[in-house]
Amino acid sequence: MSAADSRARTLAVVALLAGATCIGTSALFVKVSETGPISTAFWRVLLALPFLWAWAWMDQRKFTTVQASPRGLMFAAGFFFAGDLAVWHWSIVLTSVANAVLLANLAPIFVTLVVWLLWRKKPTLMFLAGLAAALAGVMLMVGGDFSHTDGRALLGDALGVVTAMFYAAYQLTVKRLRGTVSTARIMATTSVVTAAILLPLAWLSGELFFPVSTTGWLKVFGLALISQVAGQSLIAYAMAHLPATLSSVGLLLQPVMAGLFAWILLGETLGAVAIAGAVLVLIGIRIATQAESRI
Repeated sequence: MSAADSRARTLAVVALLAGATCIGTSALFVKVSETGPISTAFWRVLLALPFLWAWAWMDQRKFTTVQASPRGLMFAAGFFFAGDLAVWHWSIVLTSVANAVLLANLAPIFVTLVVWLLWRKKPTLMFLAGLAAALAGVMLMVGGDFSHTDGRALLGDALGVVTAMFYAAYQLTVKRLRGTVSTARIMATTSVVTAAILLPLAWLSGELFFPVSTTGWLKVFGLALISQVAGQSLIAYAMAHLPATLSSVGLLLQPVMAGLFAWILLGETLGAVAIAGAVLVLIGIRIATQAESRI
C-alpha cells in the first residue's frame, strides 16, 4: 500500500469513527428536546435539507448520465425513514438511550431475514449464531424493564425493535437505488419525502411542535447538523473508501458512544446484567453482519 493510499484509508477510518460518534449524539438531542418526538424528527430532517441538497448539487457530476430517479423507490425510502425516525424518537423518550440505540441497531439482522424470506437466500449458521446471541442480549437488556408498572420502558424497548425493522426496510430500498443514484441525491430526495410525511403526523399527534426557547432551537439545529448532516456525510464518505466488514465494525461505536454520552450527560446507568446484555447484542450484531457480508 502506497503512502497516499495509507493516508486515504486512515482518513476514511477517522471519518467513520467521527460519523458514528456524531450519530451517537442524536438520541441525547431527542431526549432533551423541547418539542415532541415526531416534531423533533421533523425539524431534524427539515433543517438538514439545505445542506443535503447542497451536497447533492456538488455530487451530481458523478452521475451525469442518469437523468431520472426511480420515484417509487425514492418515496418508499422516504416513507421507511419517516417511520424509522418517528418510532425511534418515541422509543428514546420512553426507554433509556442505551436501550433505544442498541435495539435500533438490530437492523442488519432484519435485513438478512428479509433477504432470506423474499429472495430465498438461506442464512448461514454463523448468522443464526449471531441472531441467537443478539436476541439473548436483548432479553437480558429488557428483562429489568418488566418491573416498570407503567410499562413505559418496555414499550420503548418494543419500539426500538420496530425501529430496526423500519431501518432495515430503508436500507434494502436504498440498496436498490444505489448504482443509478448517488448517495447524496438519495439522502436529499428521500429527506423531502420524510419531512412531508412527518409534518402532518406531528400536527395530528397534538404534541408541542415549535421549540419554546432559543436553547430549544439550538437543540434541534444541533440534531440536524451534527447527527443528520455531519454524521451521515462522514459515514457515506467512509463507506465509499472502506471494506463493508470494517465499516460495520466501526459503526458499532455508535451505540457505545450513545450509552457513554447518556451516562455522562444524563446520568443514565445500566446494571451489570443490562451491560452484559448490551455487550452480547453488539457481539451478535457483529457476527450477523460479518455473516451477511458472505452471503
